[in-house]
Amino acid sequence: MKKTLGAALLSLAATVPVADALAQAAPRDTLVVLREYDADRYDPARSTARSAGEVIYMMSDTLVSLDFDQKTLKPGLAESWTVSEDGKLYTFKLRRDVTFCDGKKMTAADVVYSINRWVAPETRSPVKWRAGPIKEVRATDDYTVEYELTEPFGELLYQLSLFFASIVDKDTVEKLGANFGVQGFNGTGPYCWQSWTPRQDLVLTKHPNYNWGPPVYQNRSPQIGKVIWRIIPEANTRLAALQTGQGDITQYIPPFAVAQLQRVPTVKVSTQPNYFWDFFLGFKVDKPVVSDPVIRQAVNMAVNRDALVKAVFFGAADPADAYVNPNTLGYDAEAAKLMPQFDLEAAKKLLDEAGWKPGADGIREKDGQRASFNVYGIQSAEWRRMTEAMQADLRRVGIDLRIQLWDATVAWGKLATQEFDSFVMSYPYISATDGFALYFDGANRPTPNRMNWNDEATNKLLATAKTALSAEERAKAIAEVQQIATRNNVWFPIAREKLYVAAAQRVEGARAHGIYGAGLYKGLDLRLTR
Repeated sequence: MKKTLGAALLSLAATVPVADALAQAAPRDTLVVLREYDADRYDPARSTARSAGEVIYMMSDTLVSLDFDQKTLKPGLAESWTVSEDGKLYTFKLRRDVTFCDGKKMTAADVVYSINRWVAPETRSPVKWRAGPIKEVRATDDYTVEYELTEPFGELLYQLSLFFASIVDKDTVEKLGANFGVQGFNGTGPYCWQSWTPRQDLVLTKHPNYNWGPPVYQNRSPQIGKVIWRIIPEANTRLAALQTGQGDITQYIPPFAVAQLQRVPTVKVSTQPNYFWDFFLGFKVDKPVVSDPVIRQAVNMAVNRDALVKAVFFGAADPADAYVNPNTLGYDAEAAKLMPQFDLEAAKKLLDEAGWKPGADGIREKDGQRASFNVYGIQSAEWRRMTEAMQADLRRVGIDLRIQLWDATVAWGKLATQEFDSFVMSYPYISATDGFALYFDGANRPTPNRMNWNDEATNKLLATAKTALSAEERAKAIAEVQQIATRNNVWFPIAREKLYVAAAQRVEGARAHGIYGAGLYKGLDLRLTR
């Protein structure tokens, strides 16, 4: 496959078939974004999919925005904000020139409605916790919002930069009901919903009044008339479309193609060093075999992470030498030092000393129990190769890993059960507290805390990290959480994905952003030369 792809790229994909739907070049003043997956809906409060978020960011706005460093908060719909000394009251002063796509002015009432809808029980938002422990969100006048909490939530502003906190139009939501984000959308973003043909195209048109983009961009208004988000599941076809002018830009570049694509003179590739999307294996710590800390430590020592990542990602990801990226807010270097190093002989010795002795077939046994456990995950080429590499390495030390990967339509249901012993997953985060509060809080069992990790010290420290008024206290607490998780080998961290955005020759201003995995974010600096 790698050889075929290289030939296709260097010959402008002359030998790779392109679907009839892509037979025409991208129209003038229309940006064609190529992507691998569609979403089930485009409702910010009801979807956690990256494929939903990347479009919602263009159709809507949030109170605050996040700069390219993934740490610095900037104005959004709110021109400014203040926080009370006790950390419980946020007061947002809104812009007065914002309109929805239908021309209606946005006011504080729209912000109050959108946040309350997000956290309302009937919405069933899977991420309502990101809104913080709300006491009341209220409008004190048309352009002032008071956001009151029952207790401090130090990372509230970061959470409010995510697409889940997008401001939407009440009338459109009530008109469309459950079909909001399926049959239509009305937001304040730089582009407006025109049409959606699931698994094919989602078409957006320029919001003519928009000039309030976040200051992270040079341009505050959109530079392109229309954006088509086009689904092309097959990697070679997607790359051929980019090369032959039938598509303009994509972040969905298969790992084996990145280096070759960077050498193609008609393609510009940008990357984002502050991109936080990680791959890991998590242990369900109350299940047989993996409940033994020795087994978990031995797995961390027996798998050659560097070789695995190199073989699967071809340089498009880094080995995960810690639970979170070193560029992340709240990263603890001391926790990283606690990570077990690859050492097959040391792993064997550890298992021997703990009483796990090799059986007749080479798989270890202890007290009549085999050192065998299953792993669940989503079916993909990358996950198949990663789990098979782990399986081979573990076999060398006498541990049997049984792989069960499921189609995405089934996998999420399977991952909400208690059937599995371990699981593999990738996830985005904006800080160490964000990631650990989601996955390691005992209150979040059985999902998203699929490890069933319920440690009193962890829970107390996470509460401190979320509610502490000082940055120093938050950092100290979340550092201790990282150290606890690392010492207990609750995960086997695998890889840190890199973000690449590849743009065709006629595209200018492309710069990878990466908020919640979205490469283009608002895309306000994107423009077409022809």
